[in-house]
Amino acid sequence: MVDDLSVGSVTVPSADLVWRFSRSSGPGGQHVNTSDTRVALSLDVASCRGLGETRRRRALERLSGRLVGGVLTVTVQEHRSQARNRAEARERLAELLAEAMAPPEPRRRPTRPGRAARRRRVEDKRRRGDLKRSRSRPPLD
Repeated sequence: MVDDLSVGSVTVPSADLVWRFSRSSGPGGQHVNTSDTRVALSLDVASCRGLGETRRRRALERLSGRLVGGVLTVTVQEHRSQARNRAEARERLAELLAEAMAPPEPRRRPTRPGRAARRRRVEDKRRRGDLKRSRSRPPLD
């Protein structure tokens, strides 16, 4: 369908997206008082059919601070037109989901510094000590 939300290789069906419109706050004169340009786009991540089990679990875990009852909501009121706010809301929701569903970074394998790196470190410490010593007053005889 045209209104489906694509996030990488995942497609969220438009039936899972819930749109709400209301009046924007702030300046705008008569236009603002009569137009429902603020857009709130919600997605029930917990029961979304388009996400696989692994991606859903990852998204629920990573977005836990933003979810209310398993529902992720994005609100946009930056533009004066509802169409532009709708497009912005879709982009933001797609970005949030893509970040949340991304596979974890590979773990760093701990390594030790090499012999040359240890030698450079000791030489730098010695040079720094010599520089500081050269700044002090010469001892009184």
